[in-house]
Amino acid sequence: MTSLLGIPLALACALTANIAFLFKHRGACSAPAVDIRKPLRTARRLFGSRLFTIGMAIGVVAWIFHVAALSVAPMSLVQSVLAGGMVLLAVMAERIFGIRIGRRQWIGLGLTALGLMLLAVTLPVVHGAHSGFSVPGMVSFEAGLICAGTLLVMGPRIGAPREHHGFMLGAAAGILFGVSDIAIKAISGLVGAAGVSGLFTPWTLFCLVASVAAFYASAKSLQDGEAVPVIAVTGTTANVAGILGGIIV
Repeated sequence: MTSLLGIPLALACALTANIAFLFKHRGACSAPAVDIRKPLRTARRLFGSRLFTIGMAIGVVAWIFHVAALSVAPMSLVQSVLAGGMVLLAVMAERIFGIRIGRRQWIGLGLTALGLMLLAVTLPVVHGAHSGFSVPGMVSFEAGLICAGTLLVMGPRIGAPREHHGFMLGAAAGILFGVSDIAIKAISGLVGAAGVSGLFTPWTLFCLVASVAAFYASAKSLQDGEAVPVIAVTGTTANVAGILGGIIV
């Protein structure tokens, strides 16, 4: 019964996360270019944009909903609900922010959401919040995700077309958000078993490092790419990582 509470929490997360990303896109586009070599200056300039700051504030609310959902429901269930939020993204972008969504984008978002939900429901059924995990398995999975994200960030340097870098950065950001989400799920299980001392774990460091890296990759992707495609690929890769990670945690 408690797991069912994760559904409305995940829906609230999807709604607020989409709004947050759309605000951040507007704000990032009005801010100076992201320069990862100067992280503090870049962060200060990004937060100097009122719209970006509003987006981040809404994003914090979305994050709280996400953590709450992960603490009471299986990760694959939470991520499958978030996958349905892809359609909400298109509606909000068009109705609230005036971003024109083409027919192909509507079809693509719909098929992506459907595919992710089908992926989630075809996984082995898990009962309860379920946050037990194999440490070697989780380390290997997280390391693989980080390597994939790093390759996407390096795109143009290893021969990928530069014009697609915004899209690739969005995918990298999604993967890194997925790393953070999986770590949060593991931490929630440790806290449930050991109390506050469960926070003092290497997974907390995984979560923090991945979140910071995802922040900069996402901001740069929003500057370099179109709003809906970039946000959609960020959400898709995060969901795929989370759904597959749900097998482990």
